[in-house]
Amino acid sequence: QVQLVESGGGLVQAGGSLRLSCAASGRTFSTYAVGWFRQAPGKERAFVAAVTTGGTIRYYSDSVKGRFTISRDNAKNTAYLQMNSLKPEDTAVYYCALGQYGSDDRQYVYWGPGTQVTVSS
Repeated sequence: QVQLVESGGGLVQAGGSLRLSCAASGRTFSTYAVGWFRQAPGKERAFVAAVTTGGTIRYYSDSVKGRFTISRDNAKNTAYLQMNSLKPEDTAVYYCALGQYGSDDRQYVYWGPGTQVTVSS
């Protein structure tokens, strides 16, 4: 069993920044890839970013590439999503997930409850 808790969400003006954290329980954190996904009201959950188990390979959706950075600290069982140059269309509930490295949410088996990010214009 793995438990994930996201934090760091909030309200920010367009152009601002936020850093989300994902704290994971257990010693198996480093055996999973980490993915960040987001879901806006009325929309499907969408891929944001992923990082491999060792943190050396990263992948981003086109919509966030160049603005967001995913990272992880396996010693702290924590992953991060640094979000810069935020846009109103980034507004969503952001979820951290553990699973197989990729952009399909079906590849991820453990999910946090999400944290709200709201970007005002």
